[in-house]
Amino acid sequence: MQRHAQDSKRVIEVVNLDPAAEHFDYQPLVDIRDLIQLDDAMDDEELHYGPNGGLVFCLEFLIENQDWLKNQLCGGGGGDDGDEVAEELGGEPDDDYILFDMPGQIELFTHLNMGKQLVQLLESWNFRICTVFLVDSQFMIDGAKFLSGTMAALSVMANLEMPHVNVLTKMDLLSKGAKKQLDKYLDPDARALLGDVTEESAWGRQHRKLSAAIGSLIEDFSLVRFVPMNVDDEESIQDLLLQIDNVIQYGEDADVKVHDFDPPEEEEGDEGTCRNIFDM
Repeated sequence: MQRHAQDSKRVIEVVNLDPAAEHFDYQPLVDIRDLIQLDDAMDDEELHYGPNGGLVFCLEFLIENQDWLKNQLCGGGGGDDGDEVAEELGGEPDDDYILFDMPGQIELFTHLNMGKQLVQLLESWNFRICTVFLVDSQFMIDGAKFLSGTMAALSVMANLEMPHVNVLTKMDLLSKGAKKQLDKYLDPDARALLGDVTEESAWGRQHRKLSAAIGSLIEDFSLVRFVPMNVDDEESIQDLLLQIDNVIQYGEDADVKVHDFDPPEEEEGDEGTCRNIFDM
């Protein structure tokens, strides 16, 4: 996304909020590992957290130290690093476009409070927020898994209570047959979903009514829709970026750029033509 923006002469910065991250394809503007790392929570003699508990602790620690994050993003406090980042962003985040790269632990967003607290914190700093929920398309090519992924996306939407875009990633890795299978799920039909689920397993046949209720919920209220993303397709990335832009109303506050220019000189015999066009 960042490379695509650069090709389009846009600036998108990325903030890493995954304390377990090791390798980046980008240079993060802000990195939570400068505040706390996952190993800090796992190796502490008193805490002794596992990987999942350590991630939860790290995000809780970030929210408790919100002044550090605000200083990094908005220059809200002292510190050379924060001042340098604030200078790069231009102070308050009025027109800055920032992606927050979050951990992949789903419970942080489905039922725990850290995700929602972080979103509310950013909103209080005048950020316009759009949640982008990524689902691996390779696990969404049959009815049961698609319903499961859809319910997970719906759970995140209900918990965060924010404008939401659901994305099917890694479309470039699907075979032609899998892509055809997935196409019918991008605009889901409750009956088609129900047929797939009930025919695939004994559990599906036994809980036919439950599957029918879930499928009808998805179709009748249009609560969840997925946007496919292929990293090898620039048009696919642009479509996703456009959807996010529309959600956060990016660029709508920008001033209209007016260029002064001299009208073209009319050649002899063109005056009548121009007048005719104007009259029409």
